[in-house]
Amino acid sequence: MTAQNRVQQMLHAPLLPTLLQLATPNVMGLFATTVVIGYDGYILGRVGADALAGIALVFPLSMLMLQMSAGGIGGATTAAVARALGAGRHEDASRLAQQALLIAALLAVLFMVALLGFGRGIFSGMGGRGAALGAALAYAQVLFGGAAVIWFTNVLAAVVRGAGNMLLPSLLLLGTALLHLALAPLLVFGWGPLPGMGVGGAAASTLAVNALSALVMVAYLLRPQGVVNLRRTAWLPRAALWRDILRVGLPASLSPVISNASIAVATGFVGHYGTAALAGYGVAARLEYILVPIAFGFGTALTAMVATNMGAGQSARAVRVAWLGGGVVAAITGTIGVVTAIAPGLWMNLFTQDAEVLGVGAPYLRIVGGCYAFFGLGLALFFASQGAGRMLWPLTASMGRLVVLVVGGWLCVHVFETSATALFAVIAFSLVVYGSTLAIAIRMGSWTR
Repeated sequence: MTAQNRVQQMLHAPLLPTLLQLATPNVMGLFATTVVIGYDGYILGRVGADALAGIALVFPLSMLMLQMSAGGIGGATTAAVARALGAGRHEDASRLAQQALLIAALLAVLFMVALLGFGRGIFSGMGGRGAALGAALAYAQVLFGGAAVIWFTNVLAAVVRGAGNMLLPSLLLLGTALLHLALAPLLVFGWGPLPGMGVGGAAASTLAVNALSALVMVAYLLRPQGVVNLRRTAWLPRAALWRDILRVGLPASLSPVISNASIAVATGFVGHYGTAALAGYGVAARLEYILVPIAFGFGTALTAMVATNMGAGQSARAVRVAWLGGGVVAAITGTIGVVTAIAPGLWMNLFTQDAEVLGVGAPYLRIVGGCYAFFGLGLALFFASQGAGRMLWPLTASMGRLVVLVVGGWLCVHVFETSATALFAVIAFSLVVYGSTLAIAIRMGSWTR
C-alpha cells in the first residue's frame, strides 16, 4: 500500500478495522519490547537483589527518556508529519523529519549531561544506598552515555510511522529484540575469555541493537521515491517547523516528565521501607512499564489517525477514533491488571524467589492491578490528544496523579507511618485520577473548544 493510500484509509475507511490494521504491527513489535523489559529483569535478577533495586532506581529516568523520545517528541513528530501529509504538504513533511532529528540531538545531549554529571545525587535522593546505588550508576553511565542512539532511533521510527508505515519500525523492534536476547547475557555475565560488564552489559546491549535499527531506518528515509526523504531539502534549522513540533512535543514531553516524577516519588517513598521493599516494588511496578508498550502500540496508530483526520478537517471522526482506541487499550490493560491482582505470583516468580521481595511485590499487585484499566485509558487518550494538538488536559491529568502521590505518600510515610500497603493504595488511586480526568475532559469537549 502506498503512503497516499494509507492517508485515504485513515480518512475514510471503517474505524475499528483501520485502527487494528495500523496498531497490530506496532503491538507485535512492542510486544518484543515487553519481552525485553521482562528479560532484563530476569537476567539482572540473577545478578542479585541489589541489582534489581539499582535498576528500579534507574527505570523512571530511562523510561522518561524512552517516553520523551518515542512518545513526547516522537509522537509530536508523527503527528506533525501526518498532518502535513493529510493536508497535502509533502515537502513540509520531509522538512519536519529533519527538524525532529535536530531536536533529538539537542535533547540527547541534555540527558547525557544531566545523568552522567548528577546521577549519583539523583539516585541517592531516590533512596539508593550501598550496592544498589552502585548498580544504578553502572547501568546509567552506559545507557545515558549513549542517549543519542535512543533518541535518534525513536524519532526516526516516529517519522516512518507519520508517513503511514507502521510495519517497518515494528519489524525492527522484533529483530533487535531477538538480538538483545542473545547479546545481553553475554555482556552481563561474560563469555569465554571476555569478562562480563555486570548490570552495565544490559544497557550496552540495548544501545547496540538500537544503533542497528537506526541505520536501517536512515536507509529507508533516504530512498528517492519515499514520501518523506531526509535529503529532499537542505539541513537548516527552521524556526516555524520547530514550533510546529515543539508546540505539541514540549507539553507532550512534560507529561511523561510528570508521570515519571510520579514514579520516582513513589520509588522514594517505598525506599523508606528498606532495600527489600524497594526491590519488591521495582519488580512489581515493572509490569506497568510493560503496559506502556501495549498502550504505545495502539497510541502511535491513534496519533497518526487523529492527526490525519484533524489535518483534513474531520474533527468528529478524530474524536470517535480516540474513544475507540481508549476503550480497546483500557480493556487490555485492565485484563492484565485483574489477572495479576488475583495471581501476583504469575509475575513476581518470574524474577525472584526472595521471600522478602515477594512479600512486598505481591500486595502491590493485589492493590494496584485492579486500576490498570484507568492507566491504559489515560495513556491511549494521551496519544490521541497529541494527534489533536490538545495537550492541556493530558498535562492536568498527569499533574493530578503527581499531587495525589506526593500528598498521599508524604502522609503515609511521614505523618501516619503506615505500612507499605497504604502507600500502594495511594498509588492505585493516583491511576484512577489520571485516566478519569483526561476521559472526562475529552467527553466535555476539550478538543473542540
